[in-house]
Amino acid sequence: MTIQGRTSVLIPAYEEEFAIGALVESIRALASWKEILVVDDGSKDRTAERARAAGATVIRHPYNKGNGAAVKTAVRAATGEFILLLDADGQHPPEEIEKLVAKLAEYDLVVGARSFKDQAGFARALGNAALNRFASVIASFRIDDLTSGFRAARRARFREFLHLYPNGFSYPATSTLAFVKAGYDVSFVPIEGKRRGGDSKSKMKPWREGFRFLAIILRMATLFSPLRVILPVALSFFLLGVGYTTYTIVTDTDVTDVSVLLFFASAVLFLFGLLSEQIAALRLVNRGDD
Repeated sequence: MTIQGRTSVLIPAYEEEFAIGALVESIRALASWKEILVVDDGSKDRTAERARAAGATVIRHPYNKGNGAAVKTAVRAATGEFILLLDADGQHPPEEIEKLVAKLAEYDLVVGARSFKDQAGFARALGNAALNRFASVIASFRIDDLTSGFRAARRARFREFLHLYPNGFSYPATSTLAFVKAGYDVSFVPIEGKRRGGDSKSKMKPWREGFRFLAIILRMATLFSPLRVILPVALSFFLLGVGYTTYTIVTDTDVTDVSVLLFFASAVLFLFGLLSEQIAALRLVNRGDD
């Protein structure tokens, strides 16, 4: 059986009635898939109806839970050995699917990496570039597109971290770092994305973007590599303590309470970082499937 025949195509959708039908039809035309599952995340339009008419199996949420929640529902329901995830708005061209699927025999996770020009706006492109850089430092691994929702993976591997994925839009960032930190094989494949078209509208609010990026960064750091964030802060307190102590000894021949406090804060932060790092490691060792 081909890889396509062992792959479940999973599409989280929320009010995408103008795009979902054509997307499902184009995916069906590419190959004989194990199944095509569309999770309608509480849409009030005809998303579910049009997806079903196009030939997809539809699972409906009674209300809107979030993109990540829809993904988790789809993964739990999937029966294929592999899964392919893509957005319902048509930004991920079906003709690029083969690039990802072709690597599933070798890699545990394959991510479609967008170019700078394919990002949804210059500001978001800059934000994603900064996020990719930060994530690469956190993971000690080059990450070309942390937030791409266009990805394929071994279903069993993806389910291992299901309990870590948030219900919102940042599940791609969490899943990518989880795979990398667990030592699984991850590949980034350059793709040609396209802009949202027709009546399909973004579910993200521009004014929330800064907060979203900050939340993702904090979540990544605390989940996977807390010591990489805490250690520089602890070192800063230590160096400040050394400098201030040297100054007071030279000027007043005395070690002040402030010096002691700085050294104490440095030690506490360092120990807290070690403990957090151990907890992060245990989270990956004792990973469940739900």
